[in-house]
Amino acid sequence: MLIGKGANVPVAAGAVRVVLGWRSGAGVPDADASALLLSGGRVRSDADFVFYNQSRDASGAVRHEGKQATADGVADTLAVDLAALDPAVETVVLAASSDGGVFGALPGLQLSVRDAASGAELARFEDPGATSETAFVLGELYRRGGGWKFRAVGQGYDSGLAGLATDYGIRVDAAPAPAPAPAPAPPSSPSPSSPPPPTKLSLTKAAPTVSLAKHGATGGAMRVNLNWHAPDQGQDPGQDQAGRRGWLRKLGGGGGAGGGAGGRDLDLACLWETQDGNKGIVQAVGRLFGHLGGPPYVQLDQDDRTGAAATGENLWINLDFASRIRRLLVFAFVYSGAGSFQGLDAVATLYPASGMPIELRLDECAFPASGCAIAMIENVGGELVVRREGRYFQQLPGASIHQQVDQAYGWNLSWVSASK
Repeated sequence: MLIGKGANVPVAAGAVRVVLGWRSGAGVPDADASALLLSGGRVRSDADFVFYNQSRDASGAVRHEGKQATADGVADTLAVDLAALDPAVETVVLAASSDGGVFGALPGLQLSVRDAASGAELARFEDPGATSETAFVLGELYRRGGGWKFRAVGQGYDSGLAGLATDYGIRVDAAPAPAPAPAPAPPSSPSPSSPPPPTKLSLTKAAPTVSLAKHGATGGAMRVNLNWHAPDQGQDPGQDQAGRRGWLRKLGGGGGAGGGAGGRDLDLACLWETQDGNKGIVQAVGRLFGHLGGPPYVQLDQDDRTGAAATGENLWINLDFASRIRRLLVFAFVYSGAGSFQGLDAVATLYPASGMPIELRLDECAFPASGCAIAMIENVGGELVVRREGRYFQQLPGASIHQQVDQAYGWNLSWVSASK
């Protein structure tokens, strides 16, 4: 049912999926769906804000399920279990923030509310009239007469996600003031005609992909290295050195490594699929170290249990057999659930035999996640393309991190308990 701005409809479902959609294309920015759980018009705590860096509320009734490509473009989805929401929650605000542009540059922007059980569309709000906004409240789910209704809102913010969150009671720490620029040096010899070349390529949310072939990595063994550092144990694992919570640090633009309990054992792993349809995993658990000269053309060289080894933990990928690889998902997990990525200063770096290193930082986790999808390496048109994932997974009852990653990326493997 298509409804206009300000209109409302009953929601006859115990659980819904809220889908933010738009058409993709050259120059089109990215967008991220988010939700705020309100009581008396404001959040009760920071835990009532669900977005890309805090994927669920404390109860698990509202979850950010992430993006996927559709026939029409891109969809980012929130799951809302209305029946499981705390009775104190009166409204679930359905919002979004843009990345790399304004909402006016997102063609076909719409919000669809669907029955989670049947998939039937209950309401759709299109063309909210966006122009220069960088955050938007597109709709809200609210209690009325013992049931729930959906209202199309269409309210924009030029102050981004931080400004929107502040309006509903989220405390966002301001970014630290930049250091003053040094005084100009007196003229001496002429400056070089061009800056020095970069020493590495960093994949970010704004620039998440790179073709290995176009990057100059056309063969040989590529090393995927994982190193990490857990700062002092006395610091709150969700805070940085200035005391800011991790995801608030993200919103406020602050930097600095977070603190956390030391002694975490991170394991590097790789789900693999070859062009003939065979699938599996390379990891230290179960001593599935893989093979470099034959399928799956991926091998783990050691199990670093502290992060202190100078060489860290390494996967090797044989790019001489790139044409036989369909896709590889490199991920990391905390062995035996002892700790989380929260407050952990971790970095994964790809070292091709030729071409610059490719860096992916894992320093944006703001909830007790024990798994992180780092990068998808996929065969696209005959060449391998690396895509930054940066997707965190929290341990849920009845499912291992491996199963959760598998389900999220559709590997469909059978899992049994194992150790190392």
